[in-house]
Amino acid sequence: MNVSIYMKKLLLSILILCSLFVVAYQFKPVKQVVELVAAKAEPSQLINKDSTTIKSRVNAPLGYQRADYAKGSFQEYLRNYKLKPYGTQIINYDDSPYFWQRGHIGVLEVPVPKNGLQQCADALIRIRSEYLWDNNRMDEIGFNFTSGHYCSWIKYAEGYRPQINGNKVTFIKSAAANHSKNNFYKYLNLIYMYSGTLSLFNELPAIENARDLKIGDMLIKGGSPGHIVMIGDEVVNAEGEKLFLLFQGNTPAQSVHLVKNLEDAHISPWYQLEKGAVVPVSNYTFYDAKFVRFK
Repeated sequence: MNVSIYMKKLLLSILILCSLFVVAYQFKPVKQVVELVAAKAEPSQLINKDSTTIKSRVNAPLGYQRADYAKGSFQEYLRNYKLKPYGTQIINYDDSPYFWQRGHIGVLEVPVPKNGLQQCADALIRIRSEYLWDNNRMDEIGFNFTSGHYCSWIKYAEGYRPQINGNKVTFIKSAAANHSKNNFYKYLNLIYMYSGTLSLFNELPAIENARDLKIGDMLIKGGSPGHIVMIGDEVVNAEGEKLFLLFQGNTPAQSVHLVKNLEDAHISPWYQLEKGAVVPVSNYTFYDAKFVRFK
């Protein structure tokens, strides 16, 4: 009788253990999903929350160091670009907060005009143009309209304005010469209206080898809608492998911001970039990535 009771208890224990094993196995995928979500949500150890530039906000990952660039170069200008305090929200042009605030780790000190014109490509055009202005290279400021017609700041400052008739554009001197900074921003508003991702996609030289990418280069999809992001910093390891930080404007016009890498929490916000790769950046996914560079 005692042996029989013992055997029943033993069988019951075995059945319980088997049941627990089956339940644990069935819920294993759920656990993996939970761990994956937690990993994506986990704050990066590479972030310095008290810093106020792109370079100082994000540390280089272990085994990497920042690529060297000349003082005064566009690359150094970008990596030392000022950031608002950590945790600053992305704000739309109408002062409303953007609906999703979990895809960025910094907001650049780039004013957003209330007219709503400074969208994704426009924000990068502004940053490039302000660099050229600040370095007394005004004669290099100029962009193609989507029609293909080139519009330079110098001609605009001399009083030339576009006369647009369908796809035909002619430039007529119809205003007094004005080389002021205030007029410069009026010129940029004109560029925002008639240029965009499609014009930059067609105008700018492509980068065929991802190993040649550097700060200031852009990942672009031309079109309506299209999208574009710019490389804000670069690190490299002993094998020559590179990682990059990316920032973007958006449509509707909003704060320019450094994006997280939501696909790889271990290196976020750094990205590995390859030509033709699928690259998700916050609110947009690039398919068949193409890289371009300002002339």
